Amino acid sequence: MATKILELPDTEYLLPGNRTCAGCALSIAFRYILKALDGQAIFVVPASCLTVLGGMYPVSSVAAPWLNCSFPGTAATASGVVAGLKALGKKGVKVVGFAGDGGTVDIGIQGLSGAAERDVDMMYICYDNEAYMNTGTQRSSATPLGARTATTPILGKQQHAKDMIAIMEAHGVGYIATASPSYPADLYDKVSKAKDQPGMRYIHITAPCSPGWVFPAKDTVKMGRMAVETGVTVLFEIEDGVFRLTGRSRTMAGRTEPKPIAEASSLTAYIRAQKRFSGVTDDALEEIQRWIAARWERYLARDAGLKQP
Repeated sequence: MATKILELPDTEYLLPGNRTCAGCALSIAFRYILKALDGQAIFVVPASCLTVLGGMYPVSSVAAPWLNCSFPGTAATASGVVAGLKALGKKGVKVVGFAGDGGTVDIGIQGLSGAAERDVDMMYICYDNEAYMNTGTQRSSATPLGARTATTPILGKQQHAKDMIAIMEAHGVGYIATASPSYPADLYDKVSKAKDQPGMRYIHITAPCSPGWVFPAKDTVKMGRMAVETGVTVLFEIEDGVFRLTGRSRTMAGRTEPKPIAEASSLTAYIRAQKRFSGVTDDALEEIQRWIAARWERYLARDAGLKQP
């Protein structure tokens, strides 16, 4: 049964005060991840906004063990921590690799692929703010079509975002999920489920970024909800190959006309609310809408247990 927001634990492991930007979605997500893990995990973190959040020794905003590593080395370092704990006979210690989209879908994908292929007993969480935000908002392969970044300043990115979920599923990962900090109970439930499963587990979190996406900091939660409502972000989990829509996305799937397909105006409002999409053409908007609609139809078919072509 899904956890209700008022049923979430009161204990806080993310302490007051950190160096993230105002309205940071990552800090919202991390708060509930820590609650789901009861603060009992070793986090392996590369150079990223998460390093900024955690702070530098001996000052930290996180009441949990924390190991910084090189930008491409999250999964490899976490694999080493798992092996070290095993050699020491330490059982029951959770190891979590936690990196941004740059450190996951680009720079860190080799180590992650290797860890997934070996089915290392670890959880890997990607917080996807859709660019290299900590170094100045450069394009990553998770940046969406049409978004302007420091390295795509004129026309915006010309490709759709890389499908990291499909890549992880192709590795045979036993538990895969997507989540949004705007729906914390759904995120909490997925981390709670993943923490006790054996082998590799992968969770992909869409994390709206106020300075990178260029929207008011007060609208972070609203932006995350708009992403789900328009189908830009879809909430689901894949457990041993079985696909299931969750949370708000499951509710939307019950409509006669699912919102991502029926209401193109909502997608336009979501796009126009972010200045990184300033100058995006009507043709590009139509292409984004077609891409979202086609993906939504595939997800609906999988949720219904239908075979894919």
